[in-house]
Amino acid sequence: MSMKRRDFLKITSYGIAGTFLSLTGGVIVGRGSELLKKMDTSSSEKVKWAMVINTRAFQTEEDFNSVILACHRAHNVPDIPDKIREVKWIWKDTFVRGFPTAETKYIGDEIKKRPFLLLCNHCDNPPCVRVCPVKATFKRKDGIVMQDMHRCIGCKFCMAACPYGARNYNFYPPREYLRSVNPEFPTRSLGVVEKCIFCYHRLDEGLVPYCVEASKGKIFFGNLLDENSEVRKVIAENIILVRKPELGTNPKVFYII
Repeated sequence: MSMKRRDFLKITSYGIAGTFLSLTGGVIVGRGSELLKKMDTSSSEKVKWAMVINTRAFQTEEDFNSVILACHRAHNVPDIPDKIREVKWIWKDTFVRGFPTAETKYIGDEIKKRPFLLLCNHCDNPPCVRVCPVKATFKRKDGIVMQDMHRCIGCKFCMAACPYGARNYNFYPPREYLRSVNPEFPTRSLGVVEKCIFCYHRLDEGLVPYCVEASKGKIFFGNLLDENSEVRKVIAENIILVRKPELGTNPKVFYII
C-alpha cells in the first residue's frame, strides 16, 4: 500500500471533547483551546519543535516510570526482557552514559549521580537520515526526525550512525512482548528499527507528546523559533546541557541541570 511519508502511521481518533491542549507563548499547556487542532507542521519552516527536561524535578522512581510507561504503552513498545536487545523509546540512564564527553571537573557529585531521561534528540543535522538507503528515516521541516517502520528494511545503518543509542532493532517478534495493545497506534514486525517520533501525530492534533503530559510540568515542549515560547524562556534562564555537542548534530532535547 502506497502512503505519503507525512501521513504514515496517521492517527485520526483524536477529537474527544476537552482533550485538546492550548498553545500559550509557543508551548502547549493547559486545556480547552483548539489553536493547534489538526494543524500539520510537517512543512512549516516557522516551527522547530524542542524539548527541555528539568532534571532537578525528577526525584523519585515514579517520576521516571510514569513518563517512560506513558510513552511505551501509547506506542506499543515491546517489553523485551533481554537487556542487550531491549526496545526503548525513552529510558533512564546515568550522567556518565548520557554525557560521556561533558567536562565534569567542576560539576558537582550530586549532578554526576543524578539519573537522566534519554531519547532521540531530533537533531538539526541527523546522521541517521543521511545513511538510510530507503528513506525510512527522514526529517520534517518542523525538525522532527521520523522513522517509517513500514518502509524500514532493517539494515541497521541508522543505528550505527546514531551517536545517542536512540534506535532499536526488533530482534524478537515485538507483538509477542506486548502486555497490552493500544489500538490507536500500529504494532511492529520483526526485523525493523524504531525510535521516538516526538509524538508528531499528537502535535498535528494540538496535543503535547505523551511524555510531556505524563511529566506533570517536569518536561517543557514548544517552538524553539518563537522567542516568546516557554522553551526559549527556560533555556535562557537555566544552565543547559545537550548530549555530545561536539559532534555538530545540534540536538533539540535540552537538559536543565
